[in-house]
Amino acid sequence: MSNSYSSPTSDERDEYPKVTQADLDRATFRVGLKPAPRKRRVTILLDTGLVEYFKAQAGERGYQTLINETLRQAMQHEDLEQRLRRIIREELHRAAIPSAV
Repeated sequence: MSNSYSSPTSDERDEYPKVTQADLDRATFRVGLKPAPRKRRVTILLDTGLVEYFKAQAGERGYQTLINETLRQAMQHEDLEQRLRRIIREELHRAAIPSAV
């Protein structure tokens, strides 16, 4: 029984273009077929009590993941709050203007 698959030879490998850092920077990170946001490594100084709190709450999940989720929720809450305020202002403005009948 013959195996139709064989490893590429060195000549065949030379045919592929080299991947550069610029190529990687332009790449789209995907989960499945959908683009997914990348994470960025940052250094941040947090209060010791804050770190201890998140470590105690996180358990097996990892406290950094919990901090990330908490920050994401705060960002989404702020966005929701801004949207609600805009809608309320628009509705109050409409109610203040008598409609032409």
